[in-house]
Amino acid sequence: MFNKNIKLILAVLIVLFAGYQFYEGEIGNGIMLILLAGIFVFLYFKNELILLAFFQLRKQNFEGAKKWLNKISNPEAALVKKQQGYYYYLHGLMVSQTNITQAEKHFKKAIKLGLSMSQDLAVAKLNLAGIAMTKRRKREAQMLLTEAKKLDKHNMLNEQIRMMKQQMKKI
Repeated sequence: MFNKNIKLILAVLIVLFAGYQFYEGEIGNGIMLILLAGIFVFLYFKNELILLAFFQLRKQNFEGAKKWLNKISNPEAALVKKQQGYYYYLHGLMVSQTNITQAEKHFKKAIKLGLSMSQDLAVAKLNLAGIAMTKRRKREAQMLLTEAKKLDKHNMLNEQIRMMKQQMKKI
């Protein structure tokens, strides 16, 4: 909702006012203001609109997630680099059901910008491997599958990776 720079300015102003409250002896007010400033710092690193889109995707509500993501008009200016990666990652997940060419573009941009969790990076590479396999690019798909397997530390994607390898043998 707020620009990323406005969030930082608000956090600094609130911390300064909290310091004033501590100086005046209002310890409870100062503590609550520090916690409020912590919320703005948290929202600097985790954009609230992207979090809401993730919650909608968890409920399998693609239209709701798309609605929240569309509220971000200029992701390059409004988001930090990692948030931009998740912005394109979420767009890739939503578009992968209908338009694989556009999904491939979004996933590649998300990987280039960076994703903070290795599991998300593994899912993005697994989706790219599926797209490459659909487009008959077997070597690229094989390389992306091995990268996804390395990134999948909790072995949550083992079944999908195994299925894709079986499908690649048929090609």
